[in-house]
Amino acid sequence: MEIRKNKTDVLLGLQWGDEGKGKIVDYLTPAYRMIARFQGGPNAGHTLEFEGEKFVLHTIPSGIFHTQSVNLIGNGVVIDPCGFKKEIESTRISPDDMHSRLLISKKAHLILPSHKLLDAALEYSKGNSKIGSTLKGIGPAYTDKIARTGLRVGNIIQSTFSEKYNVLKKHHQSMAAALGFDVTSFKPDGMDFDLYEQQWMEGIELIKKLQLVDSEILVNQELEKGTRILAEGAQGSLLDIDFGSYPFVTSSNTVAAGASTGMGIAPSAIGEVFGIFKAYCTRVGSGPFPTELFCEDGDDMRKEGNEFGSTTGRPRRCGWLDLPALKYAVMLSGVTKLIMTKADVLSIFDNIKVCIAYKQNNLEIDYLPFEYDDEKLDPVYHTLKGWKTDLRISATFDELPVELKEYVKFVEDFVKVPVYIVSTGPDRKSTIVR
Repeated sequence: MEIRKNKTDVLLGLQWGDEGKGKIVDYLTPAYRMIARFQGGPNAGHTLEFEGEKFVLHTIPSGIFHTQSVNLIGNGVVIDPCGFKKEIESTRISPDDMHSRLLISKKAHLILPSHKLLDAALEYSKGNSKIGSTLKGIGPAYTDKIARTGLRVGNIIQSTFSEKYNVLKKHHQSMAAALGFDVTSFKPDGMDFDLYEQQWMEGIELIKKLQLVDSEILVNQELEKGTRILAEGAQGSLLDIDFGSYPFVTSSNTVAAGASTGMGIAPSAIGEVFGIFKAYCTRVGSGPFPTELFCEDGDDMRKEGNEFGSTTGRPRRCGWLDLPALKYAVMLSGVTKLIMTKADVLSIFDNIKVCIAYKQNNLEIDYLPFEYDDEKLDPVYHTLKGWKTDLRISATFDELPVELKEYVKFVEDFVKVPVYIVSTGPDRKSTIVR
């Protein structure tokens, strides 16, 4: 007899990150029993605003503030115990409630203090060719995972953990020194290494008190029971390790396929794929950005959108919406519904440009080629009339200004996927479902 399983819906960013995933996950959570992070680490910064308060989550799934939902940190995530402890404390959720709401996969990998050391050493060694790492130790942690030398959450309850930890730490210190980096001067998060390591170990003790699970077994059991699950992605599709602007990418698969390996579910178990994009584009760190603005429009966009990294505080590079790149990301993940955020930011412009193609070596193309970088791709723009209206007065899609609805239709016609939600502000309530 065939057993019909429920499917896991996936929500992911379609640009270079910072699309507003945290807010939308928080908004959608009441419709789901479980929210699961499937990749990335503390380089993510998912911002939630409700009831006059603001929270920034880095590792904890964005459904944590809903009492009826269970939140899972999946096997594809890398965890920094020191930062994780501070993040838990910042939520102001009681230990008992946190224990009942948060599960951690035993197969999730740990970011060691010495991973941060190695991250800094690797960036130092690149000189002017830095990739713009957040220096959170994420790349080296994923490197150890692939090299089969990493430590996982399940290891912390084993008697051999301290021994394995010290062996790996010494290995990282030797590698950093070999790169010419002054190991003795390294101060993670501004602390002496020994003090940071002590706080890291305190984070390990906190993790031991939470529910550590064989997550792939649990998730599939829940699907068989009909539980509704939403998989929450981090970073953005254009930062995917395989399909992003390599080497200026993150260290994991940020497309929908990453949910299969990052949670242990079959590809056939993926249902709706929600793709989030800003009404314009931003990027943090180095790497190609064809529509980047270096003029007053870019400065105005950054100021109006408060475009500064929630994790790093770095100012984000800003530019007009890139539709060929958006269409590429939609293709990679089989996106079924689009979600547009920060439409309110563009309310300051009389006219709004949208990239519809690129010119490369005097030829017009409508896709991202292997060689794409700022010097080889010149954006081809289409101009639309701006809406110049305070969107907070609109409670439904029909009440939105005609110019914004035409903007939405232009996007839909280009990428062939409907826009399901338009976000008109950072608060949970500023969300219009179509």
